[in-house]
Amino acid sequence: MVSAGFFIICTVHSAVALTSGALMMFYSDEFFVFSHGEAQATKLLGSTQHDRLLIRTSHSFSGLLLFAVGFFLFMVAFVKDVDFHAFFAKGCVLLHVAMAVWRIYFDSKIEVLGHAWLRLVVGDIALGVSWVLFLVYSWREKYD
Repeated sequence: MVSAGFFIICTVHSAVALTSGALMMFYSDEFFVFSHGEAQATKLLGSTQHDRLLIRTSHSFSGLLLFAVGFFLFMVAFVKDVDFHAFFAKGCVLLHVAMAVWRIYFDSKIEVLGHAWLRLVVGDIALGVSWVLFLVYSWREKYD
């Protein structure tokens, strides 16, 4: 039996990734001002013209990658194989846990970010919990 929860979670995660990726590609300056504040955003965008160009190029490619991940999630939402759903959800939980650990150990050391890393860790954990809840729900369906 195919779970509607998998489709919903994939679609919501896809919408978040597509929107964030598009904003990072086309509105990176405004995106950083909104997420980090005016003072931190100017520090994050670099001090010289060459730094700004490299940072903008990096953010554009990161946004393109995030957009591609969102498109991939949208395609995966239509897969009907229940075993693949569990496999994919476990992989997503591992990915979100790895991102949270990365942010704790590395992003927390960057002074310019301040306490923004803590908010991002909470977001990673929340996205991971959504997949854990899907796994618990699907296990309950499977073994009841």
